[in-house]
Amino acid sequence: MTRPVLAFTAIIALTACEATNQVADTVARERAKSVVNTVVAQRFPGLNAAPITDCVIDAASAGEIIQIASASVSGVTPETTQQVIAIAQRPEAVQCIAQNSLTLLGG
Repeated sequence: MTRPVLAFTAIIALTACEATNQVADTVARERAKSVVNTVVAQRFPGLNAAPITDCVIDAASAGEIIQIASASVSGVTPETTQQVIAIAQRPEAVQCIAQNSLTLLGG
């Protein structure tokens, strides 16, 4: 193969790999969101869990998202709940939750 063909093939392969990674990330984030929604709804009944969930997911690392997402299959454990609460207490999550609360209250 010539260099241009090899370069083109490499670009196509990297693009396909990137697309696969994005799909996997999206699936993990969606599964993690369902778990976090469950935890928030159980811990804070009556609150709209979605904005809080988004803040927790945004503050979580990729590894934490995968750990939380696994609870969508294995079930939410006390450790999962503690992990979600710990992430929710991080400064970036607290700030996000506060901003979303003001928005929800019309502020």
